[in-house]
Amino acid sequence: MNSDTVVRILQRSFRVTLGATASLVEILQDPYKREVNLTKIKTDLDQLAREWAEKGEVTEQEARSYVDQFIAQRRGEMNSGTTVTTTATPVVTTTPSPEVQLELQELTAQLAAIRAEIERLRIEENRS
Repeated sequence: MNSDTVVRILQRSFRVTLGATASLVEILQDPYKREVNLTKIKTDLDQLAREWAEKGEVTEQEARSYVDQFIAQRRGEMNSGTTVTTTATPVVTTTPSPEVQLELQELTAQLAAIRAEIERLRIEENRS
């Protein structure tokens, strides 16, 4: 397996995870989408994985665009000033509450289980 194949697999896995997370957020926010997505999960997991990969790709592109705009804006602000003064600003870091951390860990575990199930189904499908 060459490095290009590994990169593609990792990128697809990332996008599937990202798409699944976006779908999970939609499920939590909209009861109708919850029913639609649960029906999809029951009927065709492989098709759902493709949809998640597509949604993940779109989400990834939107996130990259947002970050690029943010960086460009920050650079523009730094370059537009005629006098640049630097001051030491204390950095405040906040840690999420234990409940939020636990929920994130649970969601991560669920996503890992979904990815493992998808991979298992792909392997079974390839054997058939």
